[in-house]
Amino acid sequence: MSGMLFEKNREGGPPPPVKVGPVTFGGNKIVVIAGPCTVESRAQLMEIACAVKEAGASILRGGAFKPRTSPTSFQGLQEEGLALLAEARERTGLPIVTEVLDTSQLNEVAAVADMIQIGSRNMCNSVLLRRAGASGKPVFLKRGMGATVNEFLLAAEYVLREGCAALALCERGIRSFEDSTRFTLDLNAVPVIKERSWLPILVDPSHGTGVASLVAPMARAAIACGADGIMVEVHPRPETALCDGNQCETPEHFFEMVRSLKAVAESVGRTL
Repeated sequence: MSGMLFEKNREGGPPPPVKVGPVTFGGNKIVVIAGPCTVESRAQLMEIACAVKEAGASILRGGAFKPRTSPTSFQGLQEEGLALLAEARERTGLPIVTEVLDTSQLNEVAAVADMIQIGSRNMCNSVLLRRAGASGKPVFLKRGMGATVNEFLLAAEYVLREGCAALALCERGIRSFEDSTRFTLDLNAVPVIKERSWLPILVDPSHGTGVASLVAPMARAAIACGADGIMVEVHPRPETALCDGNQCETPEHFFEMVRSLKAVAESVGRTL
């Protein structure tokens, strides 16, 4: 691992803060990213975008291009979804982060997104990592579901070596023998990455648990152990969601969750 760009002991001190529009990752303020798993319609996205903005989210998430386990599952609205995300940004003022699945989509997504997400399935896609790093856009890199922390940081190195000055990481759960939750949310990774790197690290308790009732307690735990932010999926009617409804918070529950996070943030000397 010696000589890596993310190493905490490198000469010259830490890099400049990771900024996405007015939002700073890794500072004293906890970043809250929220929105639908996937953009389903204009009405759905605008309802959620306005709700999460009111609750205190600082970045809007939403999938336009969706990777799915089954090829028959809803794959997102794609180009239409990107246009709707741009409209939601215009309406709410929230920067947007959305996933890119393939290098062929990169320019199209980068033209709209304020931050490019590389999802769990693509963490090991070195070509996509390099292209995203060279895009000039901030990058949000999620940990692979079967990746070690070292492998995760080496994936980050691919992005950084292309000149990316704004990279944030996201712990989103790993596969284990435990089957009571969708994944095992590895909160150990947060302090480990804090020890080894300067990179900001967020936590996604929606994917990490796959169970809506567990999202809030694990979000609180994430802030308590040092995470720089959280990413949460929100849907007004989870029972009708086209993707991952079981792990979506309603706007009402999201509002209550954010309120509870403020006390945890204050207890560790941070703000929300």
